[in-house]
Amino acid sequence: MPEKPRVLYIDDDPGLARLVARTLNARGFDVEHAASGEEGLAKLDEKGFAAVALDHHMPGHSGLDVLARIRARESPPPVIYVTGSEDSRVAVAALKAGAADYVFKDVAGHFRELLAEAVHAAMEGETLRRAKEEADREVREARDRAELMLQEVNHRVANSLSLVAALTRMQMSAVSDESAKAALKEMQARINAIAGVHRRLYTSQNVRAVEIDAYLKGLIEELEAAMRSGGRSHAIRLAAGSLLVPTDKAVSLGVIVTELVTNAYKYAYPEGVSGEILVEVAAHGENEARLAVEDQGVGWSGEGQAQGSGLGTRIVQAMARNLQSNVEFAARSCGTRAELVFPL
Repeated sequence: MPEKPRVLYIDDDPGLARLVARTLNARGFDVEHAASGEEGLAKLDEKGFAAVALDHHMPGHSGLDVLARIRARESPPPVIYVTGSEDSRVAVAALKAGAADYVFKDVAGHFRELLAEAVHAAMEGETLRRAKEEADREVREARDRAELMLQEVNHRVANSLSLVAALTRMQMSAVSDESAKAALKEMQARINAIAGVHRRLYTSQNVRAVEIDAYLKGLIEELEAAMRSGGRSHAIRLAAGSLLVPTDKAVSLGVIVTELVTNAYKYAYPEGVSGEILVEVAAHGENEARLAVEDQGVGWSGEGQAQGSGLGTRIVQAMARNLQSNVEFAARSCGTRAELVFPL
């Protein structure tokens, strides 16, 4: 036979306490009485109470004082506040202090049945609250495990992509055709752009988004180093705000920057002419950002036949579609400015 739920009734009136105990016992509760707040707090040290019924008027201190001390305990039981005062401010104060419910005493004693109902409801509410807390805890733990696994996946993906980039570099050194070498070098840059996102993700606490300024800083350093090794030296200046960009969008953004910067290196400035390439990323309106890549070179409006194979242009267009955007070329007296606005 299951044990009856234990209820602690704190009241300095022993006669009323016996009547309350009789009513609650008949409703399936095991009632213990404490004649003062201090005695009640001492009994609570025994643990095991499913609920507390607390009277408002007691010698030495009010029930609100005792309520505050009960609520300050670790995992306190629900408290039903009992008061003979019809001043609603007392009930409101009790609820604000953390009482689960309140019951007004009446001369006829009907409040005892109401108290039994309130105790039952408070116990059910406490069970639901604790079940919700447990469910929330399990969800948090599952989320934390998933994020750790995702960090590990990003680590492995970054390592695998770095390996592919290294193999591409080895293949580059094994071919003699200059156009093939150039194509492999561009492919290596694209792979590094994607690997950079995954490196950022497995070293970050946030696996859902990338700090775009830090990511682009690393990407541009890699591009500069790659271009210098190819015999071209143009300064790339980054102006990026502190924005968090969702992972999938950061990948597309990195590939677009790689393509546009590579194109500027190849076509913006004639052989022997140095110049600067500017990469800008900033917030644009509400929940949007703007990317721009510009140079001060020979200029291209985006119309007509693209130089080279046109693969880079197709890649940029595909990545822009992933960002739910499209690349536009600003009209300029000199140089080229490509920009796109995308939702975050």
